[in-house]
Amino acid sequence: MGLPASVRIVEVGPRDGLQNERAFVPTAAKIELIERLAATGLTCIEATSFVSPKWVPQLADAAEVYAGITKRPGVRYPVLVPNEQGYERARAVGAQDVAVFTAASEAFNRRNINASIDESIERFRPVLERARADGVRVRGYVSTVLGCPYQGAVPLADVVRVARRLHELGCEEISLGDTIGVGTPGKARAMLRAVAAEVPMPALAVHFHDTYGQALANLLACLEEGVGVVDAAVSGTGGCPYARGASGNVATEDVVYMLHGLGIATGVDLERLAETGRWLASLLGRDTGSKVARAMAVA
Repeated sequence: MGLPASVRIVEVGPRDGLQNERAFVPTAAKIELIERLAATGLTCIEATSFVSPKWVPQLADAAEVYAGITKRPGVRYPVLVPNEQGYERARAVGAQDVAVFTAASEAFNRRNINASIDESIERFRPVLERARADGVRVRGYVSTVLGCPYQGAVPLADVVRVARRLHELGCEEISLGDTIGVGTPGKARAMLRAVAAEVPMPALAVHFHDTYGQALANLLACLEEGVGVVDAAVSGTGGCPYARGASGNVATEDVVYMLHGLGIATGVDLERLAETGRWLASLLGRDTGSKVARAMAVA
């Protein structure tokens, strides 16, 4: 299968990228980050998460952030919701796109959210029912698709079962996440093929972390299989707090540079994106995690 002519990037930096930052990022800075990202041409920016502030203190200001964004026409601002209460909070500030999450690993699910896979799905079943009635789009995240910090390898059959279940329940898009970044291109390709045999490829997205430096290679393998939606985080922010040595998400700047080099359209202004990534890194008190942004800064 050939490469897609265009790819839609789901920018997860404001949520997945920031959620594990120890120092609180001011609400105004989060809003500015989202608006800077929208100005680059990105059309889907995951804004925040309506989880309990007790579990994710960094995103305690979810309602203020979402309400404070100047919504651009043609840009979607999905938010993560763990349960019906989170859905209600998100809808109270006007969210039109939500996401739910579970894992393909029973061990990870129990450690992360204190529930089995089936129990986690039952928690957000009412979210999907209400979203359908409200005309709200729902994305489903499946984490640990290529490995788990607790159980190690995750059987492909488990990944397929969870992804199929989410799709059957009404998730329009399923994001397949290598949460701890242990995947390699052959394994990523095999995983995507297995899931695509049960869930239509247009409903699938891939989400890679770069712990072992394999994220772009994994991404290319999946592009060659026909995936057209890619998750990434500006400046390579994020990382799994439960995985030894886990680095952040693959950097959006690096993804865009590779895609443009392959002749794949993204609609994103790379210069402006790299500038935004460097601004965010400065705000967080460190160098950008994007190799492309670092190279562009000295070129």
